Amino acid sequence: MMEHGRFAYSPIVDRPPLRWPNGARLALWVIPNIEYIHFDKLLRSARPGAVAPDMIPYAAFDYGNRVAIWRIMALLDRFNIRATVALNSDVCDVYPQIIREGVRRKWEWMGHGVTNGRPLGGLDEAAERALIAQSLARIEAATGSRPRGWLGPALAETVRTPDLLKEAGIDYVADWVNDDQPYPMQTAHGELHSVPYSTEINDTVVFPQHTPVEFLRMIKDQFDTLYGEAAETAKVMAIALHPGKIGVAHRIRYLAEGLEYINGHEHVWWATGSEILDAYRQAAGRRP
Repeated sequence: MMEHGRFAYSPIVDRPPLRWPNGARLALWVIPNIEYIHFDKLLRSARPGAVAPDMIPYAAFDYGNRVAIWRIMALLDRFNIRATVALNSDVCDVYPQIIREGVRRKWEWMGHGVTNGRPLGGLDEAAERALIAQSLARIEAATGSRPRGWLGPALAETVRTPDLLKEAGIDYVADWVNDDQPYPMQTAHGELHSVPYSTEINDTVVFPQHTPVEFLRMIKDQFDTLYGEAAETAKVMAIALHPGKIGVAHRIRYLAEGLEYINGHEHVWWATGSEILDAYRQAAGRRP
């Protein structure tokens, strides 16, 4: 049996209570995945028999960036929510207006590879290191800030990914979807942290298997459970979005209703990934 060696098992009931700033019980972060796929290449998840150009997935991604992301921006503005974007760095070249508007809103930018057609899984060490460096450098040049966080395309990693991310200066990673609180991970270059992401409250997983009404119910149920538990120890809730999924005309109202429901509660902290990490480090007595 091979274990990863990144962290020890830590049952949440054995941890000291965690507290967020200003008496908040639950930290909420909203993560739009703003992505690009090449017109002449297939995604690894392409349906059997598909050939490039595969217009159905290409059009969905492109609609997300041409139309749907602007709906999401307007909605998040309504609730004064700063997003944490998981960004394919090719977006900086193909859809620069999105970058400009995200910077104006002071959104946070996470590395998310170069394009969703090139996940890290299966790369050798040199190619993986180069892809991470390319993604981070292009995002920094376009946005004026170097990403502190990383979400792998398709959440794919190799056994060395945490080492290479920390080597590149990344502070937190969202690929390890296994907790309701942040926690430290060991790497060859020092401590990296996991910040909770979601493959459940995640529109690309939910649709089309479930209806928008069911997605709204999932958001409310997830929130209610975590909010109740967070009276004892603070927790994190992630809402993972893909513009071409939730941002289409017949679904966006249900995201709006979910955000409005959450916003009607006290002791909720709308935060970015870096803000959650920094608050966790301070509460745990770790250096920023």
